[in-house]
Amino acid sequence: MNIEKSKKLFAEAKKYIPGGVNSPVRAFKSVGGYPLFIKRGEGSKIYDVDGNQYIDYIGSWGPHLFGHNPAFIKEALLNAIENGTSFGAPTELEVKIAKLITELVPSVEMVRMVNSGTEATMSAVRAARGYTGKDKIIKFEGCYHGHADFFLIKAGSGALTLGIPTSPGVTKNNAVDTLIADFNNIDSVKNLIKANKNEIAAVIIEASVGNMGVVKGDDRFIKELRTLCDNEKIVLIIDEVMTGFRMAKGGAQEVLGVRADLSTFGKIIGGGLPVGAFGGKKEIMEMIAPAGAVYQAGTLSGNPLAMSAGYAALSYIKNHPNLYIELEEKSAYLEQGIKENLKTLKKKLTLNRVGSMLTLFFTENEVTDFNSAVKSDTKLYGKYFHEMLRRGIYLPPAQFEAFFISTAHSKEDLDKTIKANYSSLKAII
Repeated sequence: MNIEKSKKLFAEAKKYIPGGVNSPVRAFKSVGGYPLFIKRGEGSKIYDVDGNQYIDYIGSWGPHLFGHNPAFIKEALLNAIENGTSFGAPTELEVKIAKLITELVPSVEMVRMVNSGTEATMSAVRAARGYTGKDKIIKFEGCYHGHADFFLIKAGSGALTLGIPTSPGVTKNNAVDTLIADFNNIDSVKNLIKANKNEIAAVIIEASVGNMGVVKGDDRFIKELRTLCDNEKIVLIIDEVMTGFRMAKGGAQEVLGVRADLSTFGKIIGGGLPVGAFGGKKEIMEMIAPAGAVYQAGTLSGNPLAMSAGYAALSYIKNHPNLYIELEEKSAYLEQGIKENLKTLKKKLTLNRVGSMLTLFFTENEVTDFNSAVKSDTKLYGKYFHEMLRRGIYLPPAQFEAFFISTAHSKEDLDKTIKANYSSLKAII
């Protein structure tokens, strides 16, 4: 496989961009080798600058529910750009998409647009603190909520992959207000609340995690967490940046049968463009400026391009409820194919799937939390990644990330992936 242009671009990029990339996981640091520079995407495929084609299971890290460059989103963008790119003033479309989000997600009564998932989670915590008048928050070890200072403590995603769960530059004062609980362990939450009585503003959680690899939130655990927050007057923030509109129309909350006080969303609501949002109960959201005293702002928040693409995406979801049946069928087919390969090869690895998100953990142990996830053999995953890449399958370049299936993945794509999975596992075992 020729990647000479990618190699040259990476060498050039490292002169001007830290590490040669604008987001750490892209650097292939945990799997070795050279990152591929992508030129275009169409449907389930991406193409690098050297002309190599890959079946893509990253999908811009989740938002490409319909594959790359779907016609209806492209059309919405082309129509929007005729009128201008941004105004720094309200538009009708912002109102329409906000109303649509409240229709699709029952727990969201009001919503504020931002420009990224990190902005959404950071702002949701600020709103919770303003609403409760308390300072401390509880997060879960291995969950990743963006790169705001108070989240980079025992975090998942790139921070976990690179082995820096607590980032330099995060002050002790930030760290002291962030309490760490164990995912799927309600007693760990109870103990923190007991030790910090009436000091906790919010609990923030990925109800089904995608950032230490895919780890399902236990139904009983999530429901007990909801009850605990109610009893202790703590704001429950469910981070749906990955799961929102991907797991189901109503996200992880719909699947698990629980309602958040505040929810955060990512780039699916922008049709894959840079966008995010946070929303929830009216009495909390009305704390946000200019309605209330909790300040939050963004010059490009709700910009017409992102809103046009997002409204097209969410309207498609609303009008095509069967798309989740299609995603489930395709995802289950891929899951079963990989499991059959493992059985044939007599190799025990852990495969976790939640809807159209899955992770193959290179460990024989069941993965239910951070401690079980990090027992994975990351070096072996790196070898597997490159074997799959060589066979035209583009997976996340890190063990602790999710594979994302889209409606654009055909049976032929899935069969080729299953075949490549067998050959790749056989090559490294």
